[in-house]
Amino acid sequence: MSRRANDIRKQIAKRRKLNYSSRENSFFQEPAVFRDEDGIEKSVYESVPDESIHPLWNRNLFLLKILCSAALVLLVAIIFKSPSPAFEQVRSSVKASMEKEFQFAAVSNWYEGKFGKPLALLPEKNTENPVHSSEQVDYAVPVSGKVLAQFSDDGRGIILETGTGAEVKTMTGGIVVFAGNKADIGHTVIIQHPDQSESWYGKLDAISVKPREKVEAGKIIGTVSSGKEGKVGEFYFAIKQENEFIDPIQVMNFE
Repeated sequence: MSRRANDIRKQIAKRRKLNYSSRENSFFQEPAVFRDEDGIEKSVYESVPDESIHPLWNRNLFLLKILCSAALVLLVAIIFKSPSPAFEQVRSSVKASMEKEFQFAAVSNWYEGKFGKPLALLPEKNTENPVHSSEQVDYAVPVSGKVLAQFSDDGRGIILETGTGAEVKTMTGGIVVFAGNKADIGHTVIIQHPDQSESWYGKLDAISVKPREKVEAGKIIGTVSSGKEGKVGEFYFAIKQENEFIDPIQVMNFE
């Protein structure tokens, strides 16, 4: 037997020892076959990483992100605790970012346009009543009635006198971001729309939607509250666009 064959045998024996110890470290052994210079088939075990390890998972990067997040939180805390006026602009920017409401409707609309599926954190669409496209231009009138209080009275919305028990409908599709009681306008529903606007429906007697629910244009969300002596109904309506309220009468005709 040639010297070359002996060298190959020694290399095979050495690899077998190394691969035997690597089995204890979650590696799977697959044989590799080759021929030496004398034409003799030889098999060598080569180690292959365990497929149970996710190719996208990077433990070190994950820990680095956690460390950076903790450092950022600590830095913000130090800035807010410091009385130095030099940090005042930073404190104002952080406060403005935290107080700004997350645009669920805009993100959901973008995601569905990009991938064609609703976000998992939102309720699924009602297949019997599909949500209208965000490109809808005409707004549905929530409820018809006589204007009792103008926009100029409180700078936010208007108050309508309606029929008793009148049903209130959404002006366009969006996501419910609030459904509960507000001190000044009673039972209220706030809906966020894909164009980053909001519609407020106040003075409701009953609410039939819940927060984070996706609604279509014209969906019934409740009924108006009782007005004077229960003979009429009262309804509060407001539209908010980019943190500023606009007069609803400039958008639609209620009477």
